[in-house]
Amino acid sequence: MNEEKYLSLINGSFADEFGQFARLLTEYNKICNLTSVTDSKGVNYKHFFDSIAGERLFSHGAEIAEIGSGGGFPSIPLKIIREDLKFTLIESTGKKCRFLQSVVDSLQLKCVQVENIRAEDGAHNIIYREKFDFAVARAVAQLNTLCEYCMPYVRVGGRFVAYKGECGEELKNAERAVKTLGGEIEKVIPYSLPEGYGQRNLVVIKKTEHTPPLYPRGHGKERKQPL
Repeated sequence: MNEEKYLSLINGSFADEFGQFARLLTEYNKICNLTSVTDSKGVNYKHFFDSIAGERLFSHGAEIAEIGSGGGFPSIPLKIIREDLKFTLIESTGKKCRFLQSVVDSLQLKCVQVENIRAEDGAHNIIYREKFDFAVARAVAQLNTLCEYCMPYVRVGGRFVAYKGECGEELKNAERAVKTLGGEIEKVIPYSLPEGYGQRNLVVIKKTEHTPPLYPRGHGKERKQPL
């Protein structure tokens, strides 16, 4: 992990873009509870740095579905530093979608589409199902649940990248889900946030087979009865 490089992107090369994003995050957070982290250093490290830590995993020009976008992490920071990436942001809450669209418009981000739909509904839509090179998610659910929401969006040969904290137990519990949904755990990449702000992991799951049509099951079963 090149800490100096990522900090220079946030505080130097793209300081204006990240600054504008932070201001919008603070403004909208008053009305739609986007994040509990509001101090500038916390936002820079826990949101911005954490998001771009995975940038080397995404191939040039990749089409990426972000599931449960919320405040736009990791999608917006990744897009700021990687103009080549193309994003579809899946978010079920209307207020959060309006925030995301305001960021896209304010920063004039190209090839970023905001969709106000439930993850389980979008996954059964032919427009999105198994159409993406990557799916990403951060701070949405336990890994076994998350896989059921995210892996149906990924084409065979693509990857699902989950941004996680400590995840040893989650990995063990997700083994059945990963296999059932047509994937295999490829690698886990540990890294540290600056100044002791926490330990993190990138869980990379490769899509090796088509996801069976049943999944995601919907009606809250992904959370209530995880695979």
